[in-house]
Amino acid sequence: MIEDFVEVGVVKELYRFPVKSMRGESLPEAHGYWHGLDGDRRYAFVRSDDRSGFPWLTGRQLPQMLQYTPRYTQPDDLVDSPVEVETPNGRILPIQSPELNQALADAYGKPVHLIKIGRGAFDSQVISVMSTATVSALAEAIGVSVTPIRFRQNIIIKPFDEQPFVEERWLDSSLVFGNQADGLRIRLNRRIQRCVMINIDPETSEKEPAVLKTVAQTRQNCAGVHSSTERPGMVRVGDVVKLVRM
Repeated sequence: MIEDFVEVGVVKELYRFPVKSMRGESLPEAHGYWHGLDGDRRYAFVRSDDRSGFPWLTGRQLPQMLQYTPRYTQPDDLVDSPVEVETPNGRILPIQSPELNQALADAYGKPVHLIKIGRGAFDSQVISVMSTATVSALAEAIGVSVTPIRFRQNIIIKPFDEQPFVEERWLDSSLVFGNQADGLRIRLNRRIQRCVMINIDPETSEKEPAVLKTVAQTRQNCAGVHSSTERPGMVRVGDVVKLVRM
């Protein structure tokens, strides 16, 4: 089957979240593999007393988690790189440090422990996508300023047609990034069901209930789309985004 490509936008921003529910890193480029962007959500803190299918310690229970800033100290070797975390008060601690674990446990009020997951601690699929037009439309509907990082997406695309929610029209299709042979290729699979996490301001940890309320009332509680990797490769800020048409 011969594939046809149409250019639909450019990559505006890229984000990786080394620790589930902590602050993300803005990246100039990233490598996408079968288990998402390299280094994305590879660590998580778990509520030690929780035996449910969703035991993660997240901003749902502890909004100030978004004020903790993790980073890989050896970004050229993400598999073996140590990770350090800057706390809200400016301390820099190894992610395995008892001090960091105790600070989170004290804030939560119950024991927690750290786990590392090679395939990533994803709620659903491994790479998330949203357009800048969608973010702008939601901000207008909500009536407050919101930025892409609030939605914790991996790939932010500036669409050429500037139509909000255009990523939903691309569902069941593939996207290829860049014109180089090593470009990442993903398939867009379904809309992302949202939760109270999007109410939390990523800069202040303050809650704005109007965000989730607006998404629920106007977008069937969905914003952004989930995708899976069809071909591992690189994605870079500024890459042209090509929609694959069969």
